Amino acid sequence: MMGDISHTPVLLNEVLHVLAPKDGGIYVDGTFGAGGYSRAILDAADCAVLGIDRDPDALALGAALADSYKGRLTVIGGRFGDMRALLNARGVDKVDGIALDVGVSSSQLDLAERGFSFRLEGPLDMRMERAGTTAADLVNTLPERELADLIFRFGEERASRRIAHAIVSARRLKPFATTSELAAVVRRVVHARGDAIDPATRTFQALRIAVNDEIGELQRGLEAAEALLDAGGRLAVVAFHSLEDREVKEFLRARSSAAPRPGRHMPERATQAPTFRLLSRAAIRPSEAEIASNPRARSARLRAAERTGAPS
Repeated sequence: MMGDISHTPVLLNEVLHVLAPKDGGIYVDGTFGAGGYSRAILDAADCAVLGIDRDPDALALGAALADSYKGRLTVIGGRFGDMRALLNARGVDKVDGIALDVGVSSSQLDLAERGFSFRLEGPLDMRMERAGTTAADLVNTLPERELADLIFRFGEERASRRIAHAIVSARRLKPFATTSELAAVVRRVVHARGDAIDPATRTFQALRIAVNDEIGELQRGLEAAEALLDAGGRLAVVAFHSLEDREVKEFLRARSSAAPRPGRHMPERATQAPTFRLLSRAAIRPSEAEIASNPRARSARLRAAERTGAPS
């Protein structure tokens, strides 16, 4: 099962400030996890929350939590990229706020048997839904060049070619089965430097993103949020690494300015009215106090926007 139900998510106060829950409102916690955002929203106003998660452990936790809120919390199994269809199927076509905390959760990282962590011995799995292709499948079957490209693209790892070569050489002797086996091979290629991150960090990140199609999921989720949010509704997205944050930043930047605009050498064309208004130009970062109490918050970035009345 997932971690303690009392777990406090990153940037909780800042996300609540953005969403500004109101009585009678409908809110979506698109990455339910341990239910931290959902509980805070429900406690802040007499509103309803629809929680979405693809992880069976999170759904089990959500079922127990829903009993505490007398019909105000509904937890739905599925991906937040599909939230428009998931909500439409329940008769909901507009909401007042959406919170997304993208990437792997602390609860998933802390369970060795889920295979997300290079610090814990476990199966090389990394599947959020416990179904489909595993990380072991990728490292044991992908051609060397494809593996290098994956590690470079999703892990932003400069040593991706050397790492992929080492993985392919090692798997000829014995297929990878555990997290520690893969981490050991990566550490032989990339050496730790002082207080820098563990050499295996970027490779594990890349595999996890690929296994769960996290970038594609985020893109679909942002488009679904644009369609679901009512005028004045708020979107709060917390990301933990540059790939995710860049996707959110570019999406909101594009949607918050009218485009295309005709130039001197361009014929006059109709413009699309902005569908979002940025609530903060720069990403909102955790306080020093939060980082001190939760070091995992260090890399978190919150981007927030308000839906206009323009059609998506």
